[in-house]
Amino acid sequence: MPISAARFDPTATDVWTDSDLLHVVMADGRELSVPLEWFPRLRDASSEQRSRWRFIGRGKGIHWPDVDEDILVASLLRLS
Repeated sequence: MPISAARFDPTATDVWTDSDLLHVVMADGRELSVPLEWFPRLRDASSEQRSRWRFIGRGKGIHWPDVDEDILVASLLRLS
């Protein structure tokens, strides 16, 4: 019996930060949390700057214009 691989679509639907973590909610309902320490620009940004983000590529990435940071959701999955 052949086994077919599930199709994986790393798309985010929501993003927020707290004092230590970046939280990303995935389209399939999973929540991923990674240390802000991995992203020095976000770590050093104010909470107000971290709260101003937008999706790029329809949720494939996240952009913070105030600190010029872009993160691909797929890369977060590989890092975690």
